[in-house]
Formats: sequence, C-alpha cells, structure tokens
Amino acid sequence: MKKSALKKLVAFAAAGVLAAGVLAGCSGSNSGSSSSASSDDKTITVAASPTPHAEILNNAVADQLKEQGYTLNVKEFTDYVQPNTVTEEGEVDANYFQHQPYLDSFNEEKGTHLVSVEAIHFEPFGLYAGKTATLDALADGATVAVPNDTTNEARALLLLQQEGLIKLADGAGITATTKDIVENPKNLKIQELEAANIPNALADVDIACINGNYAQAAGLSVDKDALAVEATDSLAADTYANVLVVKDGNQNSEKVQALAKALKSDAVRDYINKTYDGAVVPVF
Repeated sequence: MKKSALKKLVAFAAAGVLAAGVLAGCSGSNSGSSSSASSDDKTITVAASPTPHAEILNNAVADQLKEQGYTLNVKEFTDYVQPNTVTEEGEVDANYFQHQPYLDSFNEEKGTHLVSVEAIHFEPFGLYAGKTATLDALADGATVAVPNDTTNEARALLLLQQEGLIKLADGAGITATTKDIVENPKNLKIQELEAANIPNALADVDIACINGNYAQAAGLSVDKDALAVEATDSLAADTYANVLVVKDGNQNSEKVQALAKALKSDAVRDYINKTYDGAVVPVF
C-alpha cells in the first residue's frame, strides 16, 4: 500500500454523530422510493458518507450519469444508521457508505431488507497515536479505543492481533469481540466508543483504531499518522469492501444499474487512485 495518502483531503467535522441528520444535499429533488419510480424518473438519490463516498459520487460519477440524462442527488450523513434507514423507507434510491459485514449485521438487528449491488472500494483501518506515540511504548494497562458496533470492533481487534498486541481465539475472525481475546500481554484496556467520535477521543486514550473514512475526515494521514494499517492481503481487505446498497427488489432497476456501472468505471478507478493514493483502494 502506498504511503503518501490523503494529502489532498479536506477534513470535515464528524462529531455528534447520533444527533446528526442530513448535513448537506446537492441540488435536485428527492426521488422517493425507487420501487415506485417510473422509467422516466431521471433523478438518482444516494445517501453517502461525506468522505470519500460523497466525494467519489460528486466528482467522478455525477458527470457520467448526466451524460445519460440522470441528475445525481447526494445526501450526506455522518452516522452509520440513517443511510440504511432512509434506503429501507424509500427516501433514497441507494446508499454508499458501508461494507458487507456491517450490512448483514444491520439487516439482522433491524429487520431491514437491504442488499448489496456491487463492491466498490476498500478503506484500510488504522491504529493512531493518542497519549502514546508508538506501539512499542505502550505501557501495561494502556487504553485502546475501538468502535462499539459489532463488525467494526472485530476489525479493530484483528488489527491489534496483526500487530501482536493481543491474540484472539481461533476462528473468531470477523465476528470477534473482546470476549475472544485469549492473550493480552500488556493488559490493554479496550474502550468501546461510537466510531465517528473516536478521533475526538484521541487525547484521552493511548492509541485508537479508526475507520478509514473517519480518519480522513479528522485530517489524519496514513502516511504521517498511522502507526499500523490493515495489510492488503489481510482478511479485512477481502471482507470489508464498501458496497453500493439498495432495498431488495430495486437492484435491477435502470437507475440503480446506471449508478452501479458508473461507480465501477475507469473514471472512478482513476479518481480514487489519484485522489487518495492508497488510503482508498478500488476493488474492481
């Protein structure tokens, strides 16, 4: 993985995620439920995280769709719940912010009927310094912040294991929880926090495991700031690709297929590689 990522990113505020609603919307009307939209409905509304998802949509997808007669309306959210809720309720045609394990967990917990259409990119998860500058300097009993949602906590624990800080039970994999920690030589204290708020907690913990998009949003650089990142040949890289998601039954609609094709285009691949330089990696 390249080591000069994220130098061109503009940070955005990600605090107060649970209270956040729609932060910004590009011009264009809400298309409502895609299942009831007629074939002459040319507005495609997508719920997305601001970085990098909305950036990719606005800067590399919108013009492609415009050439086909579509208007792309991107609604930005900073949490991991509302984008799925509005997709399930038909307020948007699709969302683009999450990986498959999180989608599966959300469907199971919330009873939603959401399906992935295409895998688009992978965002390496990173370990970042808080009160302790290096992994070697971690003291006995140091505090490590990890996301509190099921799938991202497992990802954080796998990264800690990758760096030799803990050992998980055999087979724990992407369902790992703190109960699966079988070796913890430094007696690390695992502090579970809302994923979007972890960058704001860096000053209060020794190190933190941060989702790629939230690290970007907080202005953290893989090149300058990350103490460790997920290996490109890791279980995480194979599992946590970010996907385009719709409500089941809408995946074959003309609008969704046009959106999926644009997201898997050479233009999007080139934009990702040029803009994020390894912090966001195309998987198509």
